[in-house]
Amino acid sequence: MTTSTRTPADDLSATAARHLLLNMTPNGSLGPGGENLFVVRRGEGPYVEDADGRRFIDGLSGLYCCQLGYSYAPEFAAAAEKQLRELCFSPLWSNSAHPTAIELAERLSRIAPVDIEHTFFSGGGAEAVETAWKITRRYHALRGEPGRTKAISRRGAYHGLTIGALSLTDDPGLREPYGPGAIETRFVSNTNRFGLALEAPENMDDHTYTARLLAELEAAILDEGPETVAMLIAEPVQNRGGCITPPEGYWPGLRALADRYGFLLVADEVITAFGRLGEWFGGDRYGARPDIVTVAKGITAGYAPMGATLVSNRVVEVINRPGAVLNHGYTFAGHPLSAAIALRSLQIMERDRILDNVRGLQDHLAHRMASLTDLPIVGHVRGAGFFYACELVGDLDGGGFSDTARADLIVDLIPRRLREAGLLARVYNRAAPLVQIAPPLISDRALLDEIADVLAQTLAEASARL
Repeated sequence: MTTSTRTPADDLSATAARHLLLNMTPNGSLGPGGENLFVVRRGEGPYVEDADGRRFIDGLSGLYCCQLGYSYAPEFAAAAEKQLRELCFSPLWSNSAHPTAIELAERLSRIAPVDIEHTFFSGGGAEAVETAWKITRRYHALRGEPGRTKAISRRGAYHGLTIGALSLTDDPGLREPYGPGAIETRFVSNTNRFGLALEAPENMDDHTYTARLLAELEAAILDEGPETVAMLIAEPVQNRGGCITPPEGYWPGLRALADRYGFLLVADEVITAFGRLGEWFGGDRYGARPDIVTVAKGITAGYAPMGATLVSNRVVEVINRPGAVLNHGYTFAGHPLSAAIALRSLQIMERDRILDNVRGLQDHLAHRMASLTDLPIVGHVRGAGFFYACELVGDLDGGGFSDTARADLIVDLIPRRLREAGLLARVYNRAAPLVQIAPPLISDRALLDEIADVLAQTLAEASARL
């Protein structure tokens, strides 16, 4: 008689390997038994549990979605049941709408950045970015400037993987398999000072650094031809490259250039909105005044899929001209169930003072994260709110990693030790190796300390191996 040593996770992993194609994954590497697949079974508070019952701190909020953690299911279930009993589906299509989407659009207008009072719903972040581009193109065409067909994005930026959003994403490994981009895009510097970006030392004052960044951007606009530029898209804090914050004056400077040269300014807040930086919209922290804002992820706290594109009054005045048609849409945009979930999420965040929790603890987290720079492998720590990254430096001159060190530390030891210690964090294995956290916004001081302690222990071991 033999006794099977297979676990529930083994069985699920094997089934996934046979039938499920994962996002952003070399699916063939899973093997017939689904080796290396991490299967999450349930969540509670700021924790998730895998299929074998092991508990982890969700240090990434389910890829920046689960702002409220995992303990509000009864409230969301009640909201969902109420909505489904009243109306399971009705499209926002051809002069038709439903009350829940209308209520959500009105609610968003009350917390959105100044002068933004209109919402176009979609299914997720990439769709929201696609919508921003199409509204931008429609806006310029209706104003008699159809030649504005180019976009400006920033180096290292990620704005989604649909074919239009992919054009705005600066990652050749993601773009090149699909051929030429759908949108002609010029990439300019992001605001990362570490590694001498723009040859700017880390101690350069914000005024000088901002002026240098804006001068480079203006030169790019003039080189392309201002009359050809439709929009500039940027995240208030850029996720790709590791929580890259802007210097003081940068976002007001973007606004000034947009006004001077006539293009639209788009804030991609798919990650930074709904409390991640301690504000409803992260751009408010940096004086941003965008024409369009894209959101997703935290709008429903991960309890349902939804995206949205928030549009300023001055843009809507043009695209709503008599006889003009916004010939764009998604079947499930503003789905009643997702809209009900989003409304309940906003209510909970307000009732339970979630933004106040982030504001009250962000300085403590900043202090704990900054202390990691005492470790030899940590070259730089940056971020804001509950959104931080450590950029790692290695064994080569200039801070790079040899192939051996990269395989040993970035690919193996750091992610393995974090997981063994019960922390889910993001470990990037790209040109700039990073460890990133984005804990649920309900996290208390003790949990943030536990996260910081695990990072410190893991990175100290990695430092000793350099």
